[in-house]
Amino acid sequence: MRECANCGNKYDKAFSIKMNGQEQFFDSFECAINTLAPRCEHCETRIIGHGVEAEGSIYCCAHCAKHKGHFLVDRPPQEKLD
Repeated sequence: MRECANCGNKYDKAFSIKMNGQEQFFDSFECAINTLAPRCEHCETRIIGHGVEAEGSIYCCAHCAKHKGHFLVDRPPQEKLD
């Protein structure tokens, strides 16, 4: 049985994730996300999608990046519907 790197639970169905050359074991996706997912530089939410990046910082969305002085677009401009 492996021990979860996040919560310490010993679980017979643990899985491993290798990231940056380091392998860690987890008992759930929630624990893996809590340990490995980056946090938004503005609101500190866990980024489990692509996020957006500017000058070495990662944000959950363009709105949060704007709060830190970056102009990023995370979707195309809205087209006018006739």
